[in-house]
Amino acid sequence: MYTVKPYFSAPMRYRKLKADRLFDGKRFLKGYVLVIDEKGTVADLQPEEELTDDIETYSGTLTPGFVNCHCHLELSHLKGAIPPGTGLVQFLLSVVKLRGQAESEKWSAIGAAEKELWQNGTAAVADICNTTDALNTKGESDVYWHNLIEVINLRDESLEGNLGKCQGVLQQHIHKGFEAVLTPHAPYSISAGTFQKINEETAGKIISIHNQESTAENELFLNGSGDFLKLYAAMGIEGSPFGVTGKSSLQTWLPHFTNGQTILLVHNTFISEEDILFAKQHAEKNGLHLIYCLCPNANLYIENALPPVELLTKHNCHIVLGTDSYSSNWQLSIAAEIKTLKEKRDVSLETLLQWATSNGAAALGLQQYGSFAKGSKPGVVLLNETDFTTQRIV
Repeated sequence: MYTVKPYFSAPMRYRKLKADRLFDGKRFLKGYVLVIDEKGTVADLQPEEELTDDIETYSGTLTPGFVNCHCHLELSHLKGAIPPGTGLVQFLLSVVKLRGQAESEKWSAIGAAEKELWQNGTAAVADICNTTDALNTKGESDVYWHNLIEVINLRDESLEGNLGKCQGVLQQHIHKGFEAVLTPHAPYSISAGTFQKINEETAGKIISIHNQESTAENELFLNGSGDFLKLYAAMGIEGSPFGVTGKSSLQTWLPHFTNGQTILLVHNTFISEEDILFAKQHAEKNGLHLIYCLCPNANLYIENALPPVELLTKHNCHIVLGTDSYSSNWQLSIAAEIKTLKEKRDVSLETLLQWATSNGAAALGLQQYGSFAKGSKPGVVLLNETDFTTQRIV
């Protein structure tokens, strides 16, 4: 004999959050209260006059947590190691030289960077991975991680060995329960055969590529000249390992992708209007979804330049934001990226916040992030519009 004990569920507790303004992922709202449950799930957005009791009031703007669409968490130990303004090729040479140093500081630096991302209001990250160095930190993180396992392979004959190493890193991420996918590093580090293989392996998936971060990248494919020859010379390669196409970098690499991928084009500092129109036509023909990820502070750090935002907005490109890594930035804060674009480009704060929240969530296929839609769980961040500091509320 046994007795069935009655089950009593505790009543759900709710928080009611109000600020000077509220950004819901798409637009600014005034006079609304955000209602969330004790787990951080959005219950409702209600007019202030309909709620009277227990309202938490803040000074600033409430916004969903930010989506960082480009980061390299595992390079966090290189903070301050590479001086600004070196140009991309010298920067890459420095990363190759330094990334294996300061091993004793690597783990604590990764942990500190993850903590900074979270405290600055980051809810989700598309993170570039060459190793499994950040796996343990990510396993204890409240941030969502979309892991992009970066392939670097200049010659078709070395594809099998290099791809095998990358697939090993990929499987370790998957074994730990993470979303992970192979992704090409950049047009200047991927052979034609490697592009073909990645295209086959990533049908319908979300990948990324560093695109047109310097003028030298375009020069390499247009006429086989430029600073990248210095990089290859340092690797013992005479001349360019790629053929001259007489086309820009983007118009050279994009045709390799034909399998309905979502592609995060990162940086785009020296993209042209012709490139944008070419990309749009190719994407429509091959079922691709092209996302333009801007990391303005990293562009200023390396090349002292900014992408042509006005061209991207003119052609209604899907734009998102990233921070890049601590090797190429002063901080890992999406709010700092917003501040730079707000100061240096003619873009409204409402649009910039869309790029930082709902656009990023849509790019990564994350329905629970990027907006205050009922049932979502995006995190809640308080933004000071004067100095662009942030405070995580939830």
